[in-house]
Amino acid sequence: MMEGLATPQQQTDEDPVQTQPVQQQQPAETTETAVVSTSSEDPPSEWESLRDHLRKEPQDADSWLKLVDLAEESGDYNRTKETYEALLEQYPNTSSAQIAYINFILESSHPDKFQHAVTLFNRFLKSSPFVDLWKFYLSYVKRMNQGPNVRDTVRKAYEYALNHIGHDKESTEIWTDYIQLLKSGESANPWDEGQKMDAIRKAYQRAVQTPMDGVKRLWEEYQEFENNLNKITAKKFISDLQAAHMQARTVLNQLQEHLIVLFPPPPPSKSGRPTIWLPRAPTFNANDKALVGRWRMYLKWEESNPLEIEEKDKSQLHSRIQSVYRKAIVRMRYFSEVWYMAYVWTMGLSNDQSLPENKRKEKRDEALNILKAGIEANPASFVLNFAYAEALEDSKNYEEVHNIFKKFLDVLRQNLETAEANQANLSFSSDGTQATQPVETNGVGPSGSQSQDNSQQSQQSQVSFSSSQGSLFGKSKELSDRRTEYGIAWIVYMRFARRAESLQSARGVFSRARKDKWTPWEVYEAAALMEYHCTKASDIATRIFEKGLEYFSDEVEFALRYLGFLISINDDANARALFERVVNMFPPEKSRPIWERWARYEYQFGNLQAAQNLEKRMAETFPNDPPIKRFAERHKYLGTDAIAVRDLGFVFGRNGGTSARSNGSSLARTETQQSILSPVVNQAVAASQAAAASISTKRPPSPDGRRKGDHEYGPPTKKHRPPSPSREREWDRERREAPVRRRYVSPPWEDRSREREGYGRAGYREKEEEKGVNLPPVLSWFVGMLPPPTAFDGPVFRTDDLMQVFRNAVIPSSTGIKARSPPRAGGRPPPDYSPYTGPGGGAPPRRGRY
Repeated sequence: MMEGLATPQQQTDEDPVQTQPVQQQQPAETTETAVVSTSSEDPPSEWESLRDHLRKEPQDADSWLKLVDLAEESGDYNRTKETYEALLEQYPNTSSAQIAYINFILESSHPDKFQHAVTLFNRFLKSSPFVDLWKFYLSYVKRMNQGPNVRDTVRKAYEYALNHIGHDKESTEIWTDYIQLLKSGESANPWDEGQKMDAIRKAYQRAVQTPMDGVKRLWEEYQEFENNLNKITAKKFISDLQAAHMQARTVLNQLQEHLIVLFPPPPPSKSGRPTIWLPRAPTFNANDKALVGRWRMYLKWEESNPLEIEEKDKSQLHSRIQSVYRKAIVRMRYFSEVWYMAYVWTMGLSNDQSLPENKRKEKRDEALNILKAGIEANPASFVLNFAYAEALEDSKNYEEVHNIFKKFLDVLRQNLETAEANQANLSFSSDGTQATQPVETNGVGPSGSQSQDNSQQSQQSQVSFSSSQGSLFGKSKELSDRRTEYGIAWIVYMRFARRAESLQSARGVFSRARKDKWTPWEVYEAAALMEYHCTKASDIATRIFEKGLEYFSDEVEFALRYLGFLISINDDANARALFERVVNMFPPEKSRPIWERWARYEYQFGNLQAAQNLEKRMAETFPNDPPIKRFAERHKYLGTDAIAVRDLGFVFGRNGGTSARSNGSSLARTETQQSILSPVVNQAVAASQAAAASISTKRPPSPDGRRKGDHEYGPPTKKHRPPSPSREREWDRERREAPVRRRYVSPPWEDRSREREGYGRAGYREKEEEKGVNLPPVLSWFVGMLPPPTAFDGPVFRTDDLMQVFRNAVIPSSTGIKARSPPRAGGRPPPDYSPYTGPGGGAPPRRGRY
């Protein structure tokens, strides 16, 4: 008889295995694997080397599986147990690993294996939402408790399991075994027989309302059971449950569509042990995005209460959704979005006024535990760390918030150093003898180690590091992006310190940030604006900008934002001095945004002589700019260019921008735009226009819009859908200059038939079956506005599901409603005054106000 599982005296109806409620799994003993000390003569074993690797890369699922194989093959009981403990520390609540661990313990020859198995069941079961672990537990209970005298023990174990996972879709086998266990019970008298029938009826009634695989078969068994007892009462019982049962079957169909993608069958095990499934770290490719999208859809569907559980049974709904979220954070362990969704839902229960105060406090603690567990799994997650910091701030636990930000910044800093080391490794040539990375003058090498004296000041290191960042970061976008994100963490930290404690505390955070070599310029701007908006001290904000300009003298955007700040506070003298100081610090191709920003200020608030003098300087700096460009820029306001529209005949696109499509550069220009270019380019454009005109000549469509007999036999008419006048010229340009993007007009019938192989009778039959499509003008205009297929990076829809939605959709008739024609406009697209392509001068899009 086993402790915690055997005797009815040791068990209770609520908790047959005497488990303790826990939020997260805590190993009974230390999970840190002891490293076997080896002498200098003995190299580390393969298991030890792999374990050291996993301490540095704990998300390497394949290495974990290999480590388990090596441990079990070694036959070392203690090493295998330590391996499983370390595995479950990294992947808690993973049922397949838990089953494999308990199975290893039970199959071993250790004298205390049964006691250890009971301890593991007590640890794992309470917080596990997975049916496979509960089935393994019930099989163990039945094996250890055989005979009529322990039937009550097995019954209580089944009831304990069904109270936790009886709502699960996979729990059919447990329900069936439980009902059979009840039916096989003996009755000593009529009263016991009546109690037995009531228990069977209650079990059936719960089961047939649950959306699980065998619910239809259980419904048929229940009808037979009631009819065998009493046909008169059977009719009432069955009619009362009919609606709930049909709702469960309807929900089951929807549930299967969700879960078939989210829970694919695990791969077969290569060894004799049970298969272990472990979540993988995301790469956020198309498959990962589609998977997390399906999980998001499924979780929201469960929250919508598809079973229509009544308000009085709200606890059942909460238990069901909680179980679903527990599964989600195990299966999607390294997706922060899923953790955050679980936190938001649980925190929502803590605000439910219908719950008692102790329950709401319990749910709040549970929500915080979800965030803590999520941060342990994803220490570099911005959303989880920021959410946890805000939750602690809301509860006035400011000291813990400081600790959260410090740990988070340490993790991000370590990731930056790793990315820098990887960049340094990539900077060497293939033979490893010469580096493509320039040697930095500040003594900070590519790996981040300083060669100067240790007494060198941190701020001096910051200045020299920042001044040389262009050579390093310019070659690694990942490193540059990570550094900017690192600055976001400092900025959020400063915001917390200001609003929760004081501005002096925020200044202390900024002071620590200044000593960090990885701090980007965004932190300086945020600190300066915080000082100005909170204290109106423009002099302090200006000093912060000046100090940042010393560190980031090669950042055009920082200089641009500094200039914008001085203009916004109407500090004309300092703004003019800053412009003269920084405009010559950069080459013309990088300094154009600064010129443009100052030019807009002069055009709006300066005098005519100053504007003309500035234009002369810009003409010398940018000799390729035509004079009309600067003149038109001087007379624009809020994007309205009257000169371009009324004097040059250009038109703006429907969205307020240029109608020429762009993927970083102008792909198509009109004739007038080209007239601003050099004569050589004009001649090339004229030749391409003539060639395109000879190619794209089309026969006008027939007046009736469709030839008689098109719907019977033969190829469709050689006809294109009519383009709107405002789009026709764009399409000609696209056919002329970007033929690969032709997606609006189908090729002629003859061209399609020539491309087919086997033009004989089979090809002719294909021509007969294919019909031409003549879209109305409004649809033609709409299709023309759609982006190319390559722009789509969202989830991939199942075609069958989409067609089913269309088949079931109720579409109102549009008879008698005249379709509106697409908006028409004559003229040409708005000018870009080429080669200048907009107010940004080809610079990357700016962020923020200035």
